Parts: sequence; structure tokens; C-alpha cells
Amino acid sequence: MATVRMDKWLWAARFFKTRALAARACELRRIQSNGQPAKAAREVRIGDMLRVTNDGGDFQVEVLVLSEVRGPASVAQTFYRETEASQELRLKVAAERKAMRQFEPLPADRPSKRDRRKIIQFRGRA
Repeated sequence: MATVRMDKWLWAARFFKTRALAARACELRRIQSNGQPAKAAREVRIGDMLRVTNDGGDFQVEVLVLSEVRGPASVAQTFYRETEASQELRLKVAAERKAMRQFEPLPADRPSKRDRRKIIQFRGRA
């Protein structure tokens, strides 16, 4: 196996929970392969440098192993190597996010039914 589809590899490497989410990330240009936006059908090769932006953060990884099969997380972590700069940046962002939480005022009690309705309306769900 010399190449694998981008969405299959991202799914197998456990960057995304489903292949559909991986394909959607490609559509939204959240995946870059060697500095260029990657489509879901783009072929991934060993040695490619990928930049993956998802809920977990911004990853810059080098592809080490190709796979179309999703397995355990411990195996999926061997498919790629994250760069040192990427690891440091993600840890820094996580520390900043954690530090900002202590400045948020906590509510005194649970929201009332009226408050919940306002929250739902504000979020645009209903």
C-alpha cells in the first residue's frame, strides 16, 4: 500500500471520530498537506507533513505509517510523529485556557427554567 485517502488516514489515526467528520474538515480547509489545503480524496504518502486542526488543537505531524483500518488508540499513535513545535504550542494554549478558567465568575446556583430558556434561545437552538 503506497497511498491512502486523506479522510481514511485521518480517521484511522484517530484525529476524527468518523470518516465523514474527517472529510468535512478537509472541505473546511482545516487539513493541509505539505503546506497546501488537502481534499478528502488526496493521497497520503509516508513522509508527508500534515497540519490538522480539530477540537483537540492544532497538530503538525509527519506520516510514518499508512493504514485504512481504525484500531486501538495506542496503535494509531504510531502512525504519525508530532513535531516538537506543535507539542509545545498545544501545551501552551492548553495552559492559557486553564488559566483563563479561574477568572470566570461561577454562578451562585443552577439556572431557573426561565434562565435555561433564555440560554437555549441565545444559542439559537430553538
